[in-house]
Amino acid sequence: MANKADKVKARLPRGLVDRHAADIRATDKMLAAIREVYERYGFDPVETPMIEYTDALGKFLPDQDRPNEGVFSFQDDDEQWLSLRYDLTAPLARHVAENFNEIQLPYRTYRAGYVFRNEKPGPGRFRQFMQFDADTVGAPSVSADAEMCMMMADVMEALGIAPGDYVVRVNNRKVLDGVMEAVGVTDEAQKLTILRAIDKLDKFGETGVKLLLGPGRKDESGDFTKGAGLDEDQIEKLVVLFRTPNINWLSKPSNDATIDTFEKSPFFVNSTFKIGVTELREIATLVEAAGYGTDRIRIDPSIVRGLEYYTGPVFEVELTAEIPNEKGEIVRFGSVGGGGRYDGLVSRFRGQPVPATGFSIGVSRLMTALKNLGKLGEGDVLAPVLVTVMDGDMEAMGRYQDFTQKLRSAGIRAEMYQGNWKKFGNQLKYADRRGAPLAIIQGGDERANGQVQIKDLIEGKRLSEEIESNEEWRASRPAQVTVMEADLVAEVRKMLDQQAEDRVRGA
Repeated sequence: MANKADKVKARLPRGLVDRHAADIRATDKMLAAIREVYERYGFDPVETPMIEYTDALGKFLPDQDRPNEGVFSFQDDDEQWLSLRYDLTAPLARHVAENFNEIQLPYRTYRAGYVFRNEKPGPGRFRQFMQFDADTVGAPSVSADAEMCMMMADVMEALGIAPGDYVVRVNNRKVLDGVMEAVGVTDEAQKLTILRAIDKLDKFGETGVKLLLGPGRKDESGDFTKGAGLDEDQIEKLVVLFRTPNINWLSKPSNDATIDTFEKSPFFVNSTFKIGVTELREIATLVEAAGYGTDRIRIDPSIVRGLEYYTGPVFEVELTAEIPNEKGEIVRFGSVGGGGRYDGLVSRFRGQPVPATGFSIGVSRLMTALKNLGKLGEGDVLAPVLVTVMDGDMEAMGRYQDFTQKLRSAGIRAEMYQGNWKKFGNQLKYADRRGAPLAIIQGGDERANGQVQIKDLIEGKRLSEEIESNEEWRASRPAQVTVMEADLVAEVRKMLDQQAEDRVRGA
């Protein structure tokens, strides 16, 4: 026996979670619905590894001896730095560049997988989480961006979220770049800080964003975030674009009205701003022609997206329905996915322009929202039928195993009890905890007659609540039938079908 001092303490690392059967099945069900939409749009799956060379993940990673800020990194035996991917887009760019001559452009692909962030964990903020992406590489027209927005809308509706309970919000980084040029911001690092500050508008409000644009902001825990260092005049010019009442997304203006406001803005003299507005006009025209109104896809100047590699249209899908959290409190859930155009990411490897656009769904966040809305259960997976063990000799055990395999071969979930079989009551308690729908029982008498008993545990539980005395219970033997061994599979299927009908009637 190990010394207590030698025992390792079981502990889960901060920012990580264990996933259990219900969540895994709910996730699988949701991914299947999303995958069907992607396939309908003509996208094909691809899979990239979780580990990439660190320099392949992006020029925007910190330049340090050990590049582990924001990503998890380690050195290979050849002394090259490797990192766990922080998203699915940078690995796709590497894949496309490495296989450029074999890939048919435009390259339309989707993939799901875990990504990792070496960041401070907090409520709802994890170091490992799943994304589900779709991308088009090699399509320079903003019609590809418009299609991404329409596909995001279709995904939401495939998951049971109606127009009005979600909205795809669209902006253009060229609009934002033009504004920054107009206020005299040229430093790239400062631009990125400004973009990330504006991206927090929903979270911190105008006051908080102004602090991030200026000297910096201290959060409730006392942590300080350094600001962009803009002066008051620059800050005012920036925030005025997002404060204008007739382009506030909450007022739900038409896309044409929002773009008209852009064109009347003093920033419209800037050529970069003007190109961005023109592209937004094209997107608005395309989605409207396809029947997507502003209740589904809306131009919104407050959308930024925090990553540096976006070069054109950017978009987010936000849940606007009132959603209860785990405590039953009604909350605004916010963004569950987003993306945009990243024309420079593949070009880093190729040295030539390679246009690309795509979006990413935050699987865990969206799943939580769907569950709280009552839109997603774990599906139709039943607990297994339990084959009980009444006798431990090899002949009897062989029969029990044969029953189990016959059920499995017929497509019925089944398991043979593997615990201490000598206490039969424990087997039924185990079946109850597992939620088993049926128990298969064969003692010596049944075996001699070539018979088995099938106990309907769901109906039996219901009837037991109606029977008051043990005498009535023994006399009624509720929800239990005896059949010949040859009829086992057919009778089990019949009883499971009846339970399914009962669930439908009770729904």
